[in-house]
Amino acid sequence: MKLRFFLACALLCSTTLSSSASFAATAVQGSPQQELASSSAMLVDLATNEVLYASNPHQPVPIASVTKLMAAMVTLDAKLPLNEKISVKITDSPVMRNVYSRVRLGSVVTRETMLLLTLMSSENRAATSLAHHYPGGFKAFVRAMNDKAAALGMKQTHYVEPTGLSPDNVSSANDLIILLKESQTYPMLGKLSSTPKKHVIFESPRYALDFQNTNKLVFKNNWNIALTKTGFTNKAGHCLVMLTEMNKRKVAFVVLDSFGKYTHMADASRLKNWLETGRTTPIPESAKAYKKQRQAAQQNRI
Repeated sequence: MKLRFFLACALLCSTTLSSSASFAATAVQGSPQQELASSSAMLVDLATNEVLYASNPHQPVPIASVTKLMAAMVTLDAKLPLNEKISVKITDSPVMRNVYSRVRLGSVVTRETMLLLTLMSSENRAATSLAHHYPGGFKAFVRAMNDKAAALGMKQTHYVEPTGLSPDNVSSANDLIILLKESQTYPMLGKLSSTPKKHVIFESPRYALDFQNTNKLVFKNNWNIALTKTGFTNKAGHCLVMLTEMNKRKVAFVVLDSFGKYTHMADASRLKNWLETGRTTPIPESAKAYKKQRQAAQQNRI
């Protein structure tokens, strides 16, 4: 009994010290801790690797269309010709059945344009088409995504398809920081993902559509965004990853499972303001209730 008591005390002390150390690592010059409306978050200085903020960073959760960043990376790894014209095809992806898109099945654009639509406007048919036109096809593409994650040490990450529509595509904030760091070696990912808008002409049949970036922060003058990807499903909530600048520091930023249509972008602004001024910005009461509900549900699954 005494042994169990001392072990319990030791564990409690260890947990308390760990939590205190985590808080100290994320505090900014003694300022109060900034609360976010996202269930999971991480912010890392790219130059020093210092963790500037962390909240449930190792919790694996659905990541929605943030999945497409890995899909684009795997496409570039294959060194396929970017100017090759490929068709919009979704036949091998069960999750794409009955998913609406303005992009017509069978229409044709270059692989580079498919990458642009995948990253900038999170077009599901574009991401799926990249997989279908990969050597070995759709299954080989998904396998390459998981192999890449394993090679990078993303231990809490798993993919089953390239769009993020499946809730079985999961990762953690910490793993996505690893992916963001790796993405720095792919300049095209940054260029395409941060493009504000694009007029795209399709062939077979010939038609044109206008697309905009799903991250509204790229349109704001006070943001310098080198790479970005958003995501949303009901199970994943709103998600956002970025390579950007905060307080004159180049940072990797991740928020997952945000409440509200624009809360993931609001959380980015909260952290930016906190780093630059030391002042905290309150989150809505509805967001607090949402976080408690999601955390309780997560505990029930464990």
